[in-house]
Amino acid sequence: MKRVIIAVLVVVGAGAGIAYILDKNKNENLAKTEVVAKASSSNAVVTIATVEKSPLVADFTVNGNFVANQDLKLLSEASGRVTQILVDEGARVSKGQILARIDAEYASLDVQRIEDALAKLKTDYARYSSSYETGGVTKAQLDEVELALRNNDNQLQQAKRWLSDAELKAPIAGVINKRMIEMGAFVGPGAELFEIVDVSKLKLKVSVNEAQVVQLKKGDKVTIKSTVFPESEYSGVVSFIAVKADNSLNYPIEIEVANSGKNELKAGMYGTAYFNFPQQEDVIQIPRSSFVGSVNSNQVYVMSADSVATLRQVTPGKIFGSQVVILQGLEEGETVITTGQINLNDGDKVNVLNKN
Repeated sequence: MKRVIIAVLVVVGAGAGIAYILDKNKNENLAKTEVVAKASSSNAVVTIATVEKSPLVADFTVNGNFVANQDLKLLSEASGRVTQILVDEGARVSKGQILARIDAEYASLDVQRIEDALAKLKTDYARYSSSYETGGVTKAQLDEVELALRNNDNQLQQAKRWLSDAELKAPIAGVINKRMIEMGAFVGPGAELFEIVDVSKLKLKVSVNEAQVVQLKKGDKVTIKSTVFPESEYSGVVSFIAVKADNSLNYPIEIEVANSGKNELKAGMYGTAYFNFPQQEDVIQIPRSSFVGSVNSNQVYVMSADSVATLRQVTPGKIFGSQVVILQGLEEGETVITTGQINLNDGDKVNVLNKN
């Protein structure tokens, strides 16, 4: 009998435990369902900004690299053995300065030979001219001597040029950045001899976008700073503006910078160009993030006083960094939604995160 009672009590207790667990799970599920329901019915959370007029700030900065004003490799125009080197790497040279000499013995002998032949032809031409007047020679014979005289004169000029090319002269003023020849080496036409770099002036090469390039013109003054000399400022002038965008849809710009003073810049260094413009009239500007999708959509959400979001068509103007000029569609004092538009439909109510 006792065993039966115990068995009954065990069964009843187990049933009560199961009923309690089921009831608990039911209540938890109801709570979760209520939370989800509340969440799904809550208003979208957004941030806002008040539409205001403010001065149009067109100033911008861009980074780039300094390049030499001129950078060239001097090539040999003559052939021969190097007999003299007058400069070394690091030397400053002026335009037309002799840098090295090539063995010019053969060129010198050619000049002497042609000069001797030319002197004889001049004598022959004078004699033939006199004879022609008296009928001693024909016109054809006189013309033949005259032609030979002209040909030899041309050969003499060419030989003198070869002799002159044996003296290797600097075509520009600058610094010998690299020497590629050694004493006694044989060089031929086209051989690389010296690399000459002119850094008396530098060019800062930068790229700007379409909104920035339309504000620039050749001759504009630009303030330049270098990362290696942060305490120094350099004055630059816009010397080149590309008429075609590159593959990144930016426009290459060159700024000429005078390279003088205590802190001399070097080609290859980094620099920053500061473009400053006069302050312009006040215009309506809103954050770029206000647009639905992108600026090209021409749509923003405007929030009313009762926190209702209304889709509005606007006409955007120029883009300056994170701000976009609005030409039409918004009035000063209105409120635009800057984030959270992805969850919005026209006419939805919203909760403002940055209301205070």
